[in-house]
Amino acid sequence: MASARHVTAPAGFLAAGVACRIKESGREDLAIIACKHDAAAAIVTTRNQVFGEPVRYCRSVLPKGYGRVRAVVINSGSSNVCTGAAGYRDAAAMAQQTARLLGTSARKVLVASTGIIGHRLPMAKVHAGITAAAGSLSRNNDDAALRAIMTTDTRPKYAVLRTVIGGKTATVAGMVKGSGMIAPSMATLIAVLTTDAAIAPRALHQALTAAMQDRFNAVTIDSDMSTSDMVFLLASGQAGRSPLAVGSGGYRKFCAALSEVCGRLARAVAADGEGATKLIEVTVAGARSAAEAEVAAKSVANSPLFKCAVHGGDPNWGRIAAALGKCRAKVDPNKLTLRIGATTVFRRGRPTSFRLAAVQRHLKGKTVTVACDLGLGKGRYTAITCDLSREYVTINAEYHT
Repeated sequence: MASARHVTAPAGFLAAGVACRIKESGREDLAIIACKHDAAAAIVTTRNQVFGEPVRYCRSVLPKGYGRVRAVVINSGSSNVCTGAAGYRDAAAMAQQTARLLGTSARKVLVASTGIIGHRLPMAKVHAGITAAAGSLSRNNDDAALRAIMTTDTRPKYAVLRTVIGGKTATVAGMVKGSGMIAPSMATLIAVLTTDAAIAPRALHQALTAAMQDRFNAVTIDSDMSTSDMVFLLASGQAGRSPLAVGSGGYRKFCAALSEVCGRLARAVAADGEGATKLIEVTVAGARSAAEAEVAAKSVANSPLFKCAVHGGDPNWGRIAAALGKCRAKVDPNKLTLRIGATTVFRRGRPTSFRLAAVQRHLKGKTVTVACDLGLGKGRYTAITCDLSREYVTINAEYHT
């Protein structure tokens, strides 16, 4: 069956995914996503103080978070984290080889790795994989490229959106991996976004950082921030003659499309959380500020007690109230209102006489929504998470072995 076209849907992009036996499973484990010419590029990287050597390398290539690049090379199976100077040389060697095969400079190749921490990359295998991937770049290998960056993911996650900007159709697309160790703060989450919109690197970075805040950064699976998180955005410019000006109508349309694609990918990550059976959206409104709304929403979304209650279909709204109360945001129970689905379960200091069956039916669904109105201001934020199941414990108890 032909590969679904996602990262190569925008004009100017090629992809490849190959198996070079970094993973013992023998599945694809190395990918290259390349532009046919230099592309505008923007990146955001993890804020974890323990970060991978590929993160360090990418920061050295794009110290301001934007510039022009030709390709991204990504491996799974080993994260190249806590490997010191030798690990940095390995990351640089991946860029150098990819650049040589693509006829460009190593400073125009970005690198990412994901997998187990503390292991050197098997560079002989990596070099063979890069050679194979560079030789098979096409517009028909998107699915293989996506499989090559997956670790504990159970399903592929990609999105494509087309919009008309300046009379021309522009495409924004992306693929993402991530299932556990997910609580991005920038941005195990790695995403590659592509577009054929014409946009300068600095403006591209501005659009990406704006989209991150309430999209990828809204996701939490387990509150553990990865050491390898990176989001790459490449723009070929083939759908426009001149770069979109920041603040223009065309730029706003591009930002809206980018935000929508990131939102779809973020929801897909949460829905595929390790051991997840339900997607959960926690919206906090009425906070004193947007920042306090985010803190409160993530306090609920990260609560193991709340997530276990959702998994078991237990309408225990006390878990929500307690998770709100422990956070740094201002919470006054006498002004607080809580809803599970469409049912108000707590209103301004008192529980309501709600229909238990209605809440139980909602909790049995694949998507569970929780709304918390703090009654203190206009701040609003939605965090995206999943339930916490026995399978999550099993996966992470056996991850290394």
